[in-house]
Amino acid sequence: MNTERRHRWAFYGRLALVGLLTLAAVQNGASSAGGEYLAVRSAVALACGAALALPRGPRWLAPALTTAGAGVWGWTMLPLLLVALFDLSARRRTGVAVLCAVLALAGNAVFRPVVSLWSPQQYGSTLFLLLAVLGGQWMGNRRRLVLALNTQVEQLRTERDLREQAARLAERSAIAAEMHDVLAHRLSLIALHTGVLVARKETLPGPVGDRLALLRAASTDALTDLRDVLGALRSADAPAAPDRLRPALRDVEELIEQARAAGQRIDTVIEGTPEQAPAAHRLAVLRLIREALTNARKHAPDAPVRVRIDYGPPATLIEVVNPPGSSAHAVPSGFGLVGLRERVEALGGHLSAGPGGAGAWRLAARIPHPVHEQNGPRT
Repeated sequence: MNTERRHRWAFYGRLALVGLLTLAAVQNGASSAGGEYLAVRSAVALACGAALALPRGPRWLAPALTTAGAGVWGWTMLPLLLVALFDLSARRRTGVAVLCAVLALAGNAVFRPVVSLWSPQQYGSTLFLLLAVLGGQWMGNRRRLVLALNTQVEQLRTERDLREQAARLAERSAIAAEMHDVLAHRLSLIALHTGVLVARKETLPGPVGDRLALLRAASTDALTDLRDVLGALRSADAPAAPDRLRPALRDVEELIEQARAAGQRIDTVIEGTPEQAPAAHRLAVLRLIREALTNARKHAPDAPVRVRIDYGPPATLIEVVNPPGSSAHAVPSGFGLVGLRERVEALGGHLSAGPGGAGAWRLAARIPHPVHEQNGPRT
């Protein structure tokens, strides 16, 4: 909107300038002709002004009219000719602008008007013509540079939006793959245990054996459907993660211990147990802690990090704060936080990341437990 407004005001400003120059040309032409306004030169001046003010039309019309007018009547038409030369130079038509200036000077030498372009100084008008050409070149180059910069900014903005979208889609695919592993693990256990019981159904009552067989078939079918639907989301070149199904608290502790071994100072406060939170919450905790520790290690390696995790209902809470260190002024870059925010919001939670006061950086997330989890203990 601001760009359109600037273009509109520039158009109105040019229109006003051309109008004033046209009136000045009519007035000067009438003064040099003894006060006669109804003359050919006045009509030519108005035609030149109209050609310069037209936003659309043949681009050769304004240079041709102003060159002819300045060539025949001299100084009275010079301001309009300068505008035409400026426009030609701004459009990279410098050769045509120089040709028009030469033709106007040659016309004055032939027609010898009352106020010639060669008077009162022999090279006075030539200087004005040269300045108009150079000014038009500078303005045209600046206009093209601004346009190129605006285009580049739009491309960067579009590229950033596409990267953010790709980060969100990648995080959703990761969530689906992780939940596939979790659910497949549990369904496999159900199918395994029911299979063992079905193998010994002769020792069980008939209805119980039938129900166990039905349960085993249903769990096997559900596992197959789950692999068909969510298994395709795993990248073909994604490395296998055999340790993904270990308890989330143990993974977080191992992650923190690895960071400590690398030299990070980390203070942890963990309330509750991972079993109090859904599996999706525990996976989100692991991703959030990993991203926060990575950013802290990258941007504030000398600063201690405070980690607080609360698994208890009614919500899972994660908070990571690192006070200012040797390079804490750096702002975390990349799209890791975009994916994390997508993950947290997909679980109905909220993620905030930014300055936490006194130069510290704070990442905090709150993920509410499902209603049925809040109403009773997990089974």
